[in-house]
Amino acid sequence: MDLGLKKQIQELIAFKGGGHNADLVEDIVDNALKLLHDVEHRGDVRIIQTAVRELRYAFKLFAPYAEKRKVTIFGSARTQPDQVVYKQAVDLGRKISQAGFMVITGAGSGIMQAGHEGAGPEMSFGANIRLPWEQSANPVISSDKKLVTFKYFFTRKLTFLRHSDAIVLFPGGFGTMDEGYEALTLMQTGKSRLMPLVLVDRPGGTYWKTWDKNIREHLLRDRLISPEDLSLYQITDDADEAVKSITRFYRNFHSSRFVKDLLILRLKRAPTASAVEALNEDFADLVAGEPIRVIEATAEEIDDEDCVNLSRIAFGFNRRDYGRLRQLIDRLNAF
Repeated sequence: MDLGLKKQIQELIAFKGGGHNADLVEDIVDNALKLLHDVEHRGDVRIIQTAVRELRYAFKLFAPYAEKRKVTIFGSARTQPDQVVYKQAVDLGRKISQAGFMVITGAGSGIMQAGHEGAGPEMSFGANIRLPWEQSANPVISSDKKLVTFKYFFTRKLTFLRHSDAIVLFPGGFGTMDEGYEALTLMQTGKSRLMPLVLVDRPGGTYWKTWDKNIREHLLRDRLISPEDLSLYQITDDADEAVKSITRFYRNFHSSRFVKDLLILRLKRAPTASAVEALNEDFADLVAGEPIRVIEATAEEIDDEDCVNLSRIAFGFNRRDYGRLRQLIDRLNAF
């Protein structure tokens, strides 16, 4: 960046009173100014403008609730209140909120409204989308301050995944499939953190069983995915079991982050020396460099105040086998 321009941007930030992450805001302003010469088409610039505006507002909306874990519920907007699967979504929303999780949905009707009905407005977020038909915020969340409306699906999907600690999918159409596959893709490739992804069917239903059969008979059989990738999701037809799948994931595991070449898994309880030895033996295929070991909080984690006092293990992760990493987390939760 030109030093003269850098100084002017810094002065502008100071004029606005400064604030959080001034260095990153400085870079955003610099790139915004480059649009004057780099991007001629007005529609392209409008996409950037709207995306930044939507994300800024959404992050501001979620910020006061950062310490609360959240579950995003996806499913068809066309599901009717008298259908069994609607009642299941109400039940799940109620039980997961009682377990301390807030509920995020797309704020529309059907399964989205059912999730909000179960959780109640105080424990709900709505991420609505503007469409030329059908989609308007459901009455549970429509007048709540925790409602944000998006123009673009990609900013909306980013918001869902950025703020979710678990995802539940009920039967739905293209949108539900899209959200589910994107969540799987991002976890499989390490672009989002691992979290429970639970597929809930009506009792005795075959919606997700048929989907799973297609995954196994085509993607897995043709080696388009790894066997361990099947660990990235669970299927059930019981709301109680779905809640257990989510809460069990956080029984011991808290969070993860990379510090240089180390993957750090924060835990409520550290494994014993013999357990660490067994982990190194059973999950040797995950290790690329430093073996699994118990460590103290690193200097880089000081800013993560809610994590500093947690136990943790660290190792050199191959950054490839995230399905196997999910299996490692499940093992840690079983201790």
